[in-house]
Amino acid sequence: MAKPYGGKYSPGATPAGDVAQRPVVDPVGARANLMWVPPAILLFTSLGAGAVGLATGLAGAASMALGAWLLRGGLRAEAAFRARAVARRPVAPRKMLAAGFTGLGVALATVAGDASVLGAVIYGGVATLAHLAAFGLDPLRDKRLAGVDTFQQDRVARVVEEAEAHLAAMTAQVAALNDRPLQTRVATFQTTARVMIHTVEEDPRDLTSARKFLGVYLQGAADATTKYADLTRRKASPQARTDYLALLDDLDRNFTARTARLLEDDRSDMEIEIKVLRDRLAREGITDRQD
Repeated sequence: MAKPYGGKYSPGATPAGDVAQRPVVDPVGARANLMWVPPAILLFTSLGAGAVGLATGLAGAASMALGAWLLRGGLRAEAAFRARAVARRPVAPRKMLAAGFTGLGVALATVAGDASVLGAVIYGGVATLAHLAAFGLDPLRDKRLAGVDTFQQDRVARVVEEAEAHLAAMTAQVAALNDRPLQTRVATFQTTARVMIHTVEEDPRDLTSARKFLGVYLQGAADATTKYADLTRRKASPQARTDYLALLDDLDRNFTARTARLLEDDRSDMEIEIKVLRDRLAREGITDRQD
């Protein structure tokens, strides 16, 4: 259940400010970015290797580049998976596919360097294992909450994925405008929306009350962002910007109020459960008084 007493999601707390002040770290770090270096080196060194060497080198460089691209997506998918209380495993194991394509690229690179087929297989296998050791495996199991049935958790996971997709679309549209104050305002609203998302993840029973907000309202916010961005790219309109900011303010207030209501309902449910338990203990002749 959500924690209404003094928790980070309490109506009296300020989670939005705390989250907004925390810097967003891209899960694609320097190690992953370095994976683009080997295919670039292989590409240039293959240019003078003759027809066969050039073809093999280009294939190896393409395979390693595909592995580097898949790795970036896999790291981001893993970070999103670990950040959620309820989540389905990624559809495609991109990190493991990246390891396979990297190993294949290394094998082709060694063939281009006149290594034997056996040597190429060994080098490729070692590169694959080293990649897996460095970056790990993809999440292979869904993340679930204890005591909540699978059907309900799957519903929550689907709604959360759709909500995060709408938020990502808003981020992409606003980022293209190079309007830093607007990006900050959108990020603040997204923080408020994610407080509701985390509340639903912690107590899936809240999904019924929050589904319209996480579905219809967030989709409307994403559509409005797209329309505003298209209009601004054609011709800047101060009035349109004012209207869009007013929409964000209204959404922010409504999401905050709904989240507070969800937490209040959770507290009421908990108080009812406590009262029922105390009544049962009293009937059994057990009280909480110290004689």
